[in-house]
Amino acid sequence: MDLTYTAEEEDFRARLRAWLQRVLPKLPPRPAPDDWPGRRAYDLGWQRMLYDAGYAGLHWPVDAGGQGATPTQHLIYLEETERAGAPYVGANFVGLLHAGPTIAAVGTADQRARWLPPVLRGDEVWCQGFSEPDAGSDLASLRTRAVRDGDAYVVSGTKIWTSHAEVADWCELLVRTDPDAPKHRGISWLAMPMDAPGVTVRPLRTLAGSTEFAEMFLDEVRVPVANRVGAEHDGWRVTMVTLSFERGTAFVGEVVACRRTLGQLAAEARKNGRWDDPVLRRRLGRLSAEFGALWRLTQWNVSEAQHQRTGGVPGTGGSVFKLRYSHARQELYDTAAAVLGPDSLDLAREWNLDRLSALSYTIAAGTSQIQRDIVAERILGLPKGR
Repeated sequence: MDLTYTAEEEDFRARLRAWLQRVLPKLPPRPAPDDWPGRRAYDLGWQRMLYDAGYAGLHWPVDAGGQGATPTQHLIYLEETERAGAPYVGANFVGLLHAGPTIAAVGTADQRARWLPPVLRGDEVWCQGFSEPDAGSDLASLRTRAVRDGDAYVVSGTKIWTSHAEVADWCELLVRTDPDAPKHRGISWLAMPMDAPGVTVRPLRTLAGSTEFAEMFLDEVRVPVANRVGAEHDGWRVTMVTLSFERGTAFVGEVVACRRTLGQLAAEARKNGRWDDPVLRRRLGRLSAEFGALWRLTQWNVSEAQHQRTGGVPGTGGSVFKLRYSHARQELYDTAAAVLGPDSLDLAREWNLDRLSALSYTIAAGTSQIQRDIVAERILGLPKGR
């Protein structure tokens, strides 16, 4: 991959930077963290602005409604929007980073036409219904049942850690359609409307006090068979597509954000006198090298996802990235506590909330233990564990 920028790419950067300078000052104030209807409206409003300016789905294929941008343009977009302090995808993240790319990769023409334009326009929000209370990290042990009844599935079960369920219009839902099949088979991937009768959502409060996750109870919810993405019982393969996006390219904007936070911490250390501590300076320097390497791995993963024959699905490099990034992020915010000192107990400061949320990264999108298994088996060729 050529990591230098052409004149055309630098022109793209300049136009994007100028657009951000024009529009960002006009944005309304960000809603309070616990105002999810307000945050939904804010995030959808930003997405609509991106859509109208031609930046929505920048790296998505043209036949999926995207702009078909090159990997380098995508990376420039991520760099510039993060450095400018532009809003992140927020409540749109499942639709834009997980469900949308999955439907673009394996959905039918009708499914792509139905679900992708509203995601790109900022009309609809998706949530993720994968995890279950009794499955833990073993996602294939899910028990939510979907029984075929004519042209619909009747779905019953419980999901947990369902991101943004309280403001979502659709749910990417994993169900068991063949209870007698081996656990990695007999699974199907459904798009479930969240306003369907029988769906009950109960928000969960996190350590940081936020409620972006929820429990979801499904009581004989009818989901049209036409909403199944992929073949019946082939949901595990479709799920691997989703998880590849979640682990491989969904965190790319956050790497840029972490590098910005690192610079802010160095400035804070110089201001409060902790820069004189050689041990702390060494920690900051090592983290700078760590996130620099992660950014290069991000560039590789984005390039691979958009050039390989699998239709833009990230490969196993996503597990390498996710494993190291999860721990590096925790180390970053542990270092933030050392820089801030007693101020690290002030939950009103944004990066202290980020420190609490960083604890979840070794679990979210597949635990670190799962990522090590993937690296060992699929990259290093080691035998599977028991």
